[in-house]
Amino acid sequence: QVQLRESGGGLVQPGGSLRLACAHSGLPSTMYSMGWFRQSPGKEREFIAAVTFRGGATYYADSVKGRFTISGDNANTTVYLQLNSLKPEDGGVYSCAASSLTETRSESYYNFWGQGTQVTVIT
Repeated sequence: QVQLRESGGGLVQPGGSLRLACAHSGLPSTMYSMGWFRQSPGKEREFIAAVTFRGGATYYADSVKGRFTISGDNANTTVYLQLNSLKPEDGGVYSCAASSLTETRSESYYNFWGQGTQVTVIT
């Protein structure tokens, strides 16, 4: 049974930091990368970052490059998203998802999804 569970969301002031985690299990061996997406109120879900399970190559949306860092643990059970220098527009529900492709930013190519964790940047 495939499980993806996000944690680490919360309330933070502008300029603050959070570390999100995506604990995953049961993924088929055909899954090649894990991505993070964000959905803000009134907006479509958008790609944030992705990392490949083998090799650890990373990809970022331009809006978060230099502020957010995606990484995976050595045991290949958890993917993290470090959020630094947070802005009000970074708020939303952050979801992790697994894809059998690499360097894909389209949610259509992600096969398994978690429920999401809420990030709120207080102004």
